[in-house]
Order: sequence, then structure tokens, then C-alpha cells
Amino acid sequence: MSLDEGRLLEDKVAIVTGGARGIGAATARLFVENGARVLIADKRDDVGAEVSDKINAAWPGSARYVSLDVTSEQDWAAAVAVAEETFGGVDVLVNNAGIMRVKPIVDCDEATFRKVLDTNLVGPFLGMRAVIDSMSRRGGGSIVNFSSAQGIEGRYGMPAYTASKFGVRGMTKTAAIELGPLGIRVNTVAPGPTRTEMTQRKGWTDADYDAVYGGYPLGRMAAADEIAAVCLFLASENSSFCTGADYVVDGGVTAGKPREA
Repeated sequence: MSLDEGRLLEDKVAIVTGGARGIGAATARLFVENGARVLIADKRDDVGAEVSDKINAAWPGSARYVSLDVTSEQDWAAAVAVAEETFGGVDVLVNNAGIMRVKPIVDCDEATFRKVLDTNLVGPFLGMRAVIDSMSRRGGGSIVNFSSAQGIEGRYGMPAYTASKFGVRGMTKTAAIELGPLGIRVNTVAPGPTRTEMTQRKGWTDADYDAVYGGYPLGRMAAADEIAAVCLFLASENSSFCTGADYVVDGGVTAGKPREA
């Protein structure tokens, strides 16, 4: 099957969490460019509403912002209700929202550990549960859960983050088994280092970033649009036989030890 060109998500409705910035905002825009209507969900209300307004200025009526705490089952129910009332249902869920805390085990208190797991692992779990009925009524759908390169390999100082991102991969495979009979595909995207607000380092220049990532196979960080493109593939019918899989988009970071820069 050759990849279709053009509007890959015509008449589809998507919820994108963490949609106010970074990979989430890039994904929401790319989905709309490909014919989808998108519910942009985030806790950054001012920024999220601005992203929605900009998209609607170019594609009227194609986006709506909703405030969502991904750790709240009530917020999830409300978000799905808005998607159904506004756009008619849900076909695609992108569980992109996440947080990172860099604290070695000896310094990582219980509250921090639980907060990261609640956002990065419990949040996608609640999101999947929330959309099942809506997707089933529309004949199926696609769920894209976000892991990370740190869901493939360990990383010093990230016990909570790596635990959450490894967990997402296992949960995704179980969900694929359970939801497949409903026509719902579930896959994982595992980005590597990506230039977003979340990964910015105060005072760093391009040379500083190059010094860190220059030794890896592609020698650079990803742009948010490059990760969004993989989400588009998984949301579309071009991935119609793909479920329960990990799509690592890391520029070769997890391929092995870096070469000498």
C-alpha cells in the first residue's frame, strides 16, 4: 500500500493532550492541515486558547481548546463530552502531555515520583478509558501514547521519568490486545531529544546543544514537526495494520554508544 498524499485525516476528530506547545501544538496543527478537527487539551489555558485561535484563523471551526488535567477522571469525561458535542465523537487520541523531573533516586522524594507517574502513566490510562465508548460508536480509532527514549533505556537522574515511560510501553501493548476487537489501534511514539520548551536549557546556545547531541547518529535534536509526522502516520489509515508497537523517533540515540564527536 502506498502512502496517501494530502488530507490523511479527513472527517476524523482528534484529542491532543499537551496541545498548548511543543510536540502537542505541532501535532494539532498537522492534523488540522490533514483534514481533522482537533480538541486541544492542556492546563496552560491562555497559551492553549491562543494555539486554537491561530489554527481557527487558518481553518475556521477546526479546533477547540479545553482545559484538562490528565490526572482527573472527571476532566477526561468532560473533554470527551466536549469533543462529542462540538465535533461528533472521537477517532484519535494523542496522549502527549507529560512532565520531567531530574532527580537521582536518593534525592527523589515520594511526592515527586508519584506526580511524574500520575501525569505520564496514569494520565494516558485515564485518557484511553475515557475515549473507548466514543471510538467504538464510530467504528474504531487510533490511540497514540507517548513514551520516550528513556522508555527504551535508563538514564541517570530520571528514576520517575524512566519508570513512567517504560510503563507506557507495557500498558500500550496490553491496550492493543484488549481494544483490537473494537477496531481501536494503540501504539507508542518514543521521541528522542526534541527542541521544545520542555527541553530548553537556560543560557544554552546552538553550540551547546550540538556538543551534547553531535555524537549521535543524526547529530542533532528533532524538530517538533518531525515527531508530529509520526503521530499523523499512526492516526491515519496508512497504519491500519499497526498496533501494539513502539515507534522510536530518536535520531539514533538508543542505537548504541555515541561515536566520537
